Amino acid sequence: MIRYFFTTLLLTAFLTQAQYTNQQIDSLVLDALDKFEVAGTAVAIVKDGKVVHSKGYGIKSVATGGEVDEHTNFAIASNSKAFTTTALALLVEEGKIDWKDKVVDHIPEFKMYNSYVTENFNIQDLLTHRSGLGLGIGDLMIFPDGSDFTIDDILTSFQYFKPVSALRTQFDYDNLLYLVAGELIARKSGMSWEAFVQKRIFEPLGMDRSYPSLKQATDKSSLASPHTTAYGELQTFSDYEEMVNGAAGGIYANVDDLTQWMLVHLNKGAYGGQLQDTLFTVRSQREMWKIHTTLNASTNPRYHSHFSGYGLGWFLNDALGNMIVSHTGGLPGMLSKTILVPDLKLGIVVLTNTEPGGGAFFNSVSQTILDSYLGLDNGEWVQKNYDYLQKKMASGDEVTKNVWKTVEAAKNTDIVKENFIGIYKDPWFGKVEVFDNNGQLWMKCHRSPKLNGPMRLYKANTFAVKWEYQDMNADAFAMFGLDEEGKAQSIKMKGISPNIDFSFDFQDLNLTRIVGE
Repeated sequence: MIRYFFTTLLLTAFLTQAQYTNQQIDSLVLDALDKFEVAGTAVAIVKDGKVVHSKGYGIKSVATGGEVDEHTNFAIASNSKAFTTTALALLVEEGKIDWKDKVVDHIPEFKMYNSYVTENFNIQDLLTHRSGLGLGIGDLMIFPDGSDFTIDDILTSFQYFKPVSALRTQFDYDNLLYLVAGELIARKSGMSWEAFVQKRIFEPLGMDRSYPSLKQATDKSSLASPHTTAYGELQTFSDYEEMVNGAAGGIYANVDDLTQWMLVHLNKGAYGGQLQDTLFTVRSQREMWKIHTTLNASTNPRYHSHFSGYGLGWFLNDALGNMIVSHTGGLPGMLSKTILVPDLKLGIVVLTNTEPGGGAFFNSVSQTILDSYLGLDNGEWVQKNYDYLQKKMASGDEVTKNVWKTVEAAKNTDIVKENFIGIYKDPWFGKVEVFDNNGQLWMKCHRSPKLNGPMRLYKANTFAVKWEYQDMNADAFAMFGLDEEGKAQSIKMKGISPNIDFSFDFQDLNLTRIVGE
């Protein structure tokens, strides 16, 4: 791994000054790259209508090399959601839809968990994480990649989920409803979500080196590769395959292009050399930047925050009297953050290609730069986030270590494999099979082939499943429900590690044995 050395004294001197110079940003980024073991990153800043920083650091891939520059494309993941809400805003302005239209009026087969919610669920409900369903509900249809679920499966899956709150009363982040929004865009515009974003957003803004999907990336050499340090040495793995559409997180973009994306929002929809063109209206921006779902405001006295919430594809809060508009993104090995401060005409974007350190990295770098523009002193975010990450990872590692230690201790326990072997089915996830694989109990998910692996006894009727898929930490418990004869009739599941990504929502499965199969 490339390493960078800067004296703590020199870095601290830099960090006590306001509004970083490019040299100071370089020092901050290179120090954080080394600290968080991130392979590569790109950082851009716009201020007062101009690009004041746009630069890459580190490498695209430890396997193939190549330095990151301002044109290197990263998966921006959920930062794509704001492109989806902007696309919908354009359709609203054209009169093709209204924000409060019922989803079923445009997608008749869309079905929620009860008839009232189905009949009253509107377009904005797709975008604001207030559906009443739990965190990451149904994401197993898209995580890991490589499953065969279609948009038709997703449109009808919500009827099988159990709500955790009343409609429009609680924030629980979701991805699937954004995929529904992507389908709505396709039906109302007559073109795919990808084609719409390309034609109506990328092309007008001159984002000519970014791609609305990985499949459309014509210059593969421009792509950063995802990495992980979960197994010690920094290593790369394959790119995340496409979802049914890109509305929840499909875009690959570079910071040079994303400066234009930040500027059009900071300019309230205007773009062009003299701001002579309009992508969207001020009215649309107000709707996107209005709190639709409330969250608890930060209690950090450093920022004197009073509100927090979610708009349409953006998180919204305040700091020292300034509204902050932001979002993060995360796919395997690709983590990013965008921050806009309209009162200061400031925009910051940080893209990374390594986990788990990328999240702590983008928070540290973006927050340190933001603080400098807010006139605050050094918040020591690099060290604070590093300490937090180390504690979190160590805690999670201790849990998983103890689980596998218990599994190893139980390896000679006799079990009657036939009591567990069979096919089990969940109404939205489909069939999961437990079978004997050369003397080893094995689980495979029929519709998500990467989720397959050996099952080893943990305790009682609970087994630990070690998936062959290891790009992310997703190993799981399988807890069997037995009948009076000791024969398994059902399976409940949950992640083993407390640090498992919320999109591996094993806990939402309700697997029941299929008799005769």
